[in-house]
Amino acid sequence: MSTENIGVARLDREELRRSVAAKYAEVATNPELGFHFHTGQPLAIRLGYPAAAVDRLPAANVDSFAGTGNPFLFGDLQLGERVVDVGSGAGLDTLIAAQQIGAAGRVIAVDMTAEMRAKTVRGAEEMGLTNADVREGFAESLPVDDGWADVVISNGVVNLCPDKRAVFREMFRVLKPGGRIQIGDILVHKEVPQSAKDDIALWSG
Repeated sequence: MSTENIGVARLDREELRRSVAAKYAEVATNPELGFHFHTGQPLAIRLGYPAAAVDRLPAANVDSFAGTGNPFLFGDLQLGERVVDVGSGAGLDTLIAAQQIGAAGRVIAVDMTAEMRAKTVRGAEEMGLTNADVREGFAESLPVDDGWADVVISNGVVNLCPDKRAVFREMFRVLKPGGRIQIGDILVHKEVPQSAKDDIALWSG
């Protein structure tokens, strides 16, 4: 399918970000409330994360997990690799990545929601991981140097970004030549009407 006719949503991007951030702040602070999407340990197991890997993580990070896939199904990360986690959320993937790459590697976790970033920082501290760097930022403008990363991972974030081409341009920018992308996300097989793309309530709901 040609990408030339892919429409970008015509909406207030800052309003959309505020709406999405508010929703995920609630997931971070009150995961027990229940949401229209699945969360927590049952979701992680359903998506193919090994139970042993999930059980090693702090319960607070697992409880607020709200991914849509499993980027590690494409393969584990290697010792010493540099990783960027785009839209790192509560940090489940960041913490797994930090363990896989070891002390010689480094993972930069980027998220726009302060409550989620705080949860990732606490999880890394609790696990004694010193190779995780949590940064505020957006998928369309990553706070990462050009050509820094061996791997970009992301889970359930690209679908929340109205300009997906901008997101993938950023992923390409931060990757080293020959680097790879491992994404778990939602793929729509039918064209989404422009009216739906422009409805903020549908993006956050």
